[in-house]
Amino acid sequence: MGYLSQSDHKIVSDAVAAAELTTSGEIVTVLADRSDGYSDVVLVWAVALAFTAMSLFAVIPQPFMDLWDSLVGGWMHEWTTGELASMTIALGLVAFTLGWLLLSWDPLRFALTPGPVKSARVHSSAIRHFKVGAEQRTHGRTGVLLYLSMREHRAEIVADQPIAAIVPAEVWGEAMADMLEELKQGHIAESLAIGVRDVGMVLSEHFPRADDDRNELPDRLIEV
Repeated sequence: MGYLSQSDHKIVSDAVAAAELTTSGEIVTVLADRSDGYSDVVLVWAVALAFTAMSLFAVIPQPFMDLWDSLVGGWMHEWTTGELASMTIALGLVAFTLGWLLLSWDPLRFALTPGPVKSARVHSSAIRHFKVGAEQRTHGRTGVLLYLSMREHRAEIVADQPIAAIVPAEVWGEAMADMLEELKQGHIAESLAIGVRDVGMVLSEHFPRADDDRNELPDRLIEV
């Protein structure tokens, strides 16, 4: 199930149509649940837990051996080198499996993913969507992608080269700030509409609408 209803989609589509009335630029909006699965992050954490468990056993083995003896109901005995090695590997495997299972839970996985990693993945995903949905698909290369990734709580604005050459990336900061204010209140569609409005105002200043301008890209919100 998506984040937005049909009426919410209309709010965003109407905002795109209104913004493009004053500019030759084309605005594409994408709402994503997440930008990556972060399986590599899960793997790193699981491996780290496994090595931590094995290291603890190597430093303080007695509590682990006492626990094992109590679980199997046996008498304490002298552990052989092979048994110690087997216990070390077993603890590592158990810790790895538990770590993998725990981090399969989305809230924990995203909480333990470093912020810079999430930012980089959101940026990469925005670039991919831009290349597919907007780059060089307009006359004059005036496409702009507004990308919002919900799980990472991040947004990106990606512009075609002629726009990026004129409009500094810092200019899009106002659109980001306005979007954030609405998102804090849980208004996803409204936040996208406000971002579209701000992007349209910037585009209309540098790329005003021509008399023969036509709508080259769909105004609809793409939800993935």
